[in-house]
Amino acid sequence: METDAVPAFAAPSDAGQVDDTDTDATEMPRVSVLDQTPIPVGESPTVALRNSIDLAARCEALGYHRYWVAEHHNTDGLAGSAPEILIGHIATATSTIRVGSGGVMLSHYAPYKVAETFRLLAALHPDRIDLAVGRAPGSDPVTAYALAQNHEPADVEQYPAMVRELNGFLHDDLHEDSPFRGRVRATPAPTVAAPAPPLWLLASSADSASFAAHFGLPLAFADFIARGDGAAVARAYREQYSPSTRHGEPEVLVAAGIICADTDEEAEVLASSVRQWRRQGLSGPVPAPEGVRRLDALRVVDTERKSLIVGSPETVRAGVTDLAERYGADEVMAVTIVWDHAARVRSYELLAEAMGCRPVAAPVL
Repeated sequence: METDAVPAFAAPSDAGQVDDTDTDATEMPRVSVLDQTPIPVGESPTVALRNSIDLAARCEALGYHRYWVAEHHNTDGLAGSAPEILIGHIATATSTIRVGSGGVMLSHYAPYKVAETFRLLAALHPDRIDLAVGRAPGSDPVTAYALAQNHEPADVEQYPAMVRELNGFLHDDLHEDSPFRGRVRATPAPTVAAPAPPLWLLASSADSASFAAHFGLPLAFADFIARGDGAAVARAYREQYSPSTRHGEPEVLVAAGIICADTDEEAEVLASSVRQWRRQGLSGPVPAPEGVRRLDALRVVDTERKSLIVGSPETVRAGVTDLAERYGADEVMAVTIVWDHAARVRSYELLAEAMGCRPVAAPVL
């Protein structure tokens, strides 16, 4: 596959300032969910997957806008190795919430196959499916080789061309220099009632965000794993956005680690699960919470990673609002990993109430 050169971002203007023209400070952003399908210690992957389906139904009832599932491989801590399968189950268990990938790691797969998989999902669940793709391996380098055809992972420089080809197959609009143009079409064909799913690009760096700006695609920025200044990257994306046929304006979604409980202290105890897990290098199942005496030590260890937004509903609301304003984000996607499923459900209940989500139906159990 040919490469597709993408101009690098220029330095964002006013890098230290929030661009308040992109968001109304009085208007709360949409709130959504990114589920990595954590496996608590002592539980099986089957339980973790059932927990994800249960949580999705509950989040639909709470009024969340969309529910995305992630792709990870060769880990005992996360069960979501095939998001396209889990998406189908979640979409069947719900009826209104948008469901999608956060995301499919495109470097492992042929764009044509990804396009057909998500066109099929969109045909089964009309106007509810999202496709977000990323270029990270979602695994260690050895696993990336095991996933690759002929054990030859796609070079990172091929990623822009893969995105362009995927977008072309999704919308029957292959680039004029594609050898498949006029000869190969992704099926099933979209219809007015069941259109092709929108394509989002995941990013945790300026490089991937520049691809979204270049192709005129919405951006989902993973603040919870990014090392640099994500807000500056989001500003550069908006400034250098090239409008496309389907997306005339830039759109920014920011995903953040969020844990909410009735009190700040209770939330910190819950957060000790993921902090301990981070200290273990994300290996193994998610551990039970540490004792209160361990919290300060875990916070010190956790400083090398992006901070979590942790606390009571009031504390979390302030943190989420600040994050959305810094990014100029249209939407905030909450990533909540704790040891106990009931506590994770409760976190999303409190967050929905704090952010003004409107309940839409009774939960499907």
